[in-house]
Amino acid sequence: MYQRAILHLDMDAFFASVEIKKNSSLAGLPLLVGGSGGRGVVTSCSYEARRFGIHAGMPMAIALRRCPDAKTIRGDFESYEQHSDMVTEIIAEEGPVYEKASIDEFYVDITGMDRHIGCVKWSGELRKRIIHETGLPISAGLAVNKLVSKVRAGESKPNGAGWVADGAERAFLSPLPVRKIPSIGAVTARKLSLMGIRKAGTLSQVPVTLLEREFGSMGREFHRRANGIDHRPVVPHTDRKSFSSEHTFQADTIDVEFLLRKLRSMTAQLAFDLRQAGRLTAGVTVKIRYTDFNTYTRQQRISYTAHDQQLIPVAETLFRALFTRRQCIRLIGIRFDRLASGHTQLDLFTDTQENSQLLLAMDKVRKRFGKTALG
Repeated sequence: MYQRAILHLDMDAFFASVEIKKNSSLAGLPLLVGGSGGRGVVTSCSYEARRFGIHAGMPMAIALRRCPDAKTIRGDFESYEQHSDMVTEIIAEEGPVYEKASIDEFYVDITGMDRHIGCVKWSGELRKRIIHETGLPISAGLAVNKLVSKVRAGESKPNGAGWVADGAERAFLSPLPVRKIPSIGAVTARKLSLMGIRKAGTLSQVPVTLLEREFGSMGREFHRRANGIDHRPVVPHTDRKSFSSEHTFQADTIDVEFLLRKLRSMTAQLAFDLRQAGRLTAGVTVKIRYTDFNTYTRQQRISYTAHDQQLIPVAETLFRALFTRRQCIRLIGIRFDRLASGHTQLDLFTDTQENSQLLLAMDKVRKRFGKTALG
């Protein structure tokens, strides 16, 4: 039985790196990619910009105050998706089992590779091939599980690689700030700090009962992660083509406002599914079926998004264009296609920080109480 070996690959400052590849004159300059205007948000920035304390999710106005000479680019998601696909194809050719966690992150299960070429050597050769063929920087971490390999890759940035030997997981994590542990955000880190817990090593030794009292069920998970324990498998990558939802009414209706309310609810719930799957959509289709069973659809291409505020108006517009017969409707449906890998932050090219924070808060409620908890 071979010891697990999980490789984590993380494209460095991905959007900014693609823009620098497209325009070499941007190399070495503080570069901001994200929404324009006073309320836009930074979605990616070069390491030169990070030296000014700029980070993803920061309001563009604050970033420009910190670095007035920074170059700003709105962003081209289709270009980023194309470059992500290039990396995916290389990994698919080389890796036995891989998972595309997001547009710029991958896990590869190379358990048993030591029998052939050696996990460390194989990982290094894969990373070199990606850099050579795409011209993009990438950091890598190798360990016995997904958690430690991800943290190892993060500690190797920018454009570096490292590995954690079997049995050394806790020793590797111990000196790191708790904020480095995935799933521990700024709020949780502040609460832990007030408890005198600032390093992963300290967190690993805190009684589980105390953590559960303060953080609920996540307290036990924090303890496991601080000890480098993670049994999650690498889930083989599958390219889902669409997300869809349909509703057949118990009684056919012609009430337009009722139909629109239902459509908005379905769109919001399906957008939540998109975000949970780490996907974005560039195609919306609305479907209606009249009481006589005649069925009609209309679709529209849009910029990549997973935000309710961008998807609901499109769905409403398509519905109004479809509903031309003054006849009762028995079924309504919504479908998202033209999917791409990516997380909610990618929508910040056009969204504001306030809207994005509101969406994240709503998603937390849905995760805890179910998709229908909000309307």
